[in-house]
Amino acid sequence: MLELSGLHAWHGKSHVLQGVELEVGRGEIVSLLGRNGAGRSTTLKAIIGEVEPHGSIVFRNKQIAGRKSFEIARLGLGHVPENRQVFPGLTVRQNLLLGMKPGAAAGRWNIAELFAMFPLLAARAETPGGVLSGGEQQLLSMCRTLMGDPEMILIDEPTEGLAPKLVEQVGNLLLEIAARGVAILLVEQKRNIAMRISQRLYVMGHGQVVWEGSPDSLARADAVRAEWLEV
Repeated sequence: MLELSGLHAWHGKSHVLQGVELEVGRGEIVSLLGRNGAGRSTTLKAIIGEVEPHGSIVFRNKQIAGRKSFEIARLGLGHVPENRQVFPGLTVRQNLLLGMKPGAAAGRWNIAELFAMFPLLAARAETPGGVLSGGEQQLLSMCRTLMGDPEMILIDEPTEGLAPKLVEQVGNLLLEIAARGVAILLVEQKRNIAMRISQRLYVMGHGQVVWEGSPDSLARADAVRAEWLEV
């Protein structure tokens, strides 16, 4: 589904990504772990075209490195950014409708189903997105991306700012997304969530992948956790 090879990226003169290598299969949940500044969010931005990538990014057997973000999205790659990017003057319902691809047939998700999964959003259906709490905006951003029926989603810190009950709901939603054949590349600070729902994990440090494996193997890798994850 997605394969990165020799991926480099810069912020100004700062060499942030230094040869990232990873892959994600269809319907697979893969998490990127690491401390702040390790390059996780920049990896997602390079994939979606928000940061200029240098190297190979293959999505559904097509080279997408260097393409514009809207072109990449049309190929079926969704992105839920950390800053949410909700349209503040539009209602929750209008934000969701904007996520639909023009002229597309009915996809895996619809507004009624998403409102049933998240009654909190349903209760605010006609509320402007700008007055929602940070956690509510995060949910709206995720659901809006699903309305575009992507084949894969890049998700950056989806549980940030959410109450524990909503964190659990988001984890269950991610499992449901994968069960419908949608791949997920997840950046998540809460390691317990990533360990619970992921098939595989990559640990990043200093702009590179320094470890990869299953949740069970990371649970046993005391030295890796101490060096690259724990404070």
